Amino acid sequence: MTTSPDTRLSTPKALLRLLEFARPVLPRLFAGGLSALAAALIALMIPIALEWLIEGPIASGEVSAVAWGAIAVLALGLLEATMVYLRRWLILGPATLVEYDIRRTFFNRLQHLPVSFHDRWQSGQLLSRMMQDIGLIRRWMAFGLVLLVVNILTIIIGAILLFQWHWALALVFLVSGVPLWIQGFLFERTYGSLTRLSQDQQGDLATSVEESVHGIRVLKAFGRGPHALRRFTRQAETLRDTEMRKAGSIARVDFWLVVMPELAFGFSLLLGIWLASQGQLAVGEMIAYFAMLTILRWPIESIGFLFSFLMDARTATDRVFEVFDAHNDIADPADPVTISDPQGALTFQGARFRYQDAGSAEPDLLDGIDLEVRPGETMALVGLTGSGKTTLTTLPTRLYDVTGGRVLIDGVDVRDLRLVELRRIIATAFEDATLFSASVRDNVLLGRDDLDPRSPEAERVLREALEVAQASFVDDLPEGAETKIGEEGMSLSGGQRQRLALARAVAARPAVLVMDDPLSALDVETEERVQAELRRVLAGTTALIVAHRPSTVALADRVALLEGGRITAVGTHHELMRSSSHYRSVISSFEREEAEERAWRNDPNPTASLDIIETGQIAVVAEEDAR
Repeated sequence: MTTSPDTRLSTPKALLRLLEFARPVLPRLFAGGLSALAAALIALMIPIALEWLIEGPIASGEVSAVAWGAIAVLALGLLEATMVYLRRWLILGPATLVEYDIRRTFFNRLQHLPVSFHDRWQSGQLLSRMMQDIGLIRRWMAFGLVLLVVNILTIIIGAILLFQWHWALALVFLVSGVPLWIQGFLFERTYGSLTRLSQDQQGDLATSVEESVHGIRVLKAFGRGPHALRRFTRQAETLRDTEMRKAGSIARVDFWLVVMPELAFGFSLLLGIWLASQGQLAVGEMIAYFAMLTILRWPIESIGFLFSFLMDARTATDRVFEVFDAHNDIADPADPVTISDPQGALTFQGARFRYQDAGSAEPDLLDGIDLEVRPGETMALVGLTGSGKTTLTTLPTRLYDVTGGRVLIDGVDVRDLRLVELRRIIATAFEDATLFSASVRDNVLLGRDDLDPRSPEAERVLREALEVAQASFVDDLPEGAETKIGEEGMSLSGGQRQRLALARAVAARPAVLVMDDPLSALDVETEERVQAELRRVLAGTTALIVAHRPSTVALADRVALLEGGRITAVGTHHELMRSSSHYRSVISSFEREEAEERAWRNDPNPTASLDIIETGQIAVVAEEDAR
């Protein structure tokens, strides 16, 4: 998700938002800044020491005094180096702590923001903010901020000291700085927008890389690698063009930052020689003046780099706080209610839902759902594609909130429960089985933070869940349940991933289990064995199951028919087969798909089997059997 630059706050006010994270380490950051300032002041004392050495011991020929003057200059240099080391020691550690705190807060924020937020934001944008932008903020706090403040103070103090030798020479230095401030103002206006554009484009590029890596099987299967490369190349070229424009902006300000001090140095040299010839400036004073200009040269030339660093840090801060400032409308209530002994009664009362970006003219996706699932009952939810079944399953756990009506658990509105408690009462098994780069044990026991993963009780729960999900393949993995299954479980088959996801939901032992067609990747025979185990396990658990197969419907005590965003019929499978033509049509389509699957799996001549399906004979037989 690419956003426009934040123009509401000035750069200082925007960066001051980091104060809440930096406050615990401010004493050390301040001490580090003082060390850096001390190093700069010591450096400014060297020209004064040189003037004394030239005008005193060297002019008078006192050899011993010259030696002591050289030792003094050496001591100043060593003391300056010590202050620089102290600055690094004081600042680097606290800056990494600030980075850690921001990154941890950022991740925690991502966990608490609603699913609707993640629907709108590209994962690459979030990843670039988490890693790149927060790292840039740490480098700026440890290096850019301190040096910018110290170098500006060094320039100001150095300019004041120049007046002690001759006002005309000091005036040359000050006048040469006017173009620099003008260029700095212009630089801020152009570079700020460019750095924001660049960082957003880097997020888009990260998204492309992530999508290509996750979808590598699809790209290879369809031979679309070259297409993905061309798309990536276009994005990379766009980012390169932006970076070149940034470099051009920096080059223009650097030109003035280099040229003006050189011009000032040349004019000062001519003026200094003339003043010395007129007896208005001593040789020692002229040497000290040019030594001071030499010391001020680095602070002046660094301003361009440090100012661009400042703009980068400001943009990074804006991007991070865009996530912190994102509205979270799914949060814990102010006065939460507690269900001490959940029975599992799940009720939808006039539940309505529409996605936030849906137009006002569009009808609600769920248009007044009234449904009651009794404690311990298994309710199958059936409907044609697009009827809203999956959306309905997201409402009990508040992955999305209803936009009208209520969802109740044991008579309590789910919005009145703390999210942690709600999601312990209700567990969800999704059709798209998402696994994590961890062991099988850790994935299955993800919802059981009340168990020690190595305890005998955890082992019992793990084994029971794997048995219910027919996931005995785990024992054949290289390290059994301790095997790391890799990113998103892609080392496993689709059916194996679904069985582990189902085992995870079963292991959670919820009062209510919501399953969004969690067996779709299983073959019919394996599904039947899983269903037999689920009947045993679900005996005391309320279950709402999205069904796409007749065999899944057979698991249910009752069936709810979802049509056009509304529940149009509720009853047993046989009751609905008798009373609802639309239900018979839905079941017929399920049976057709299941028969087609069996034909492909079992018939050595699948074409002939499919011919039977096309004539409708299987659908007719299936309907007659259902009657």
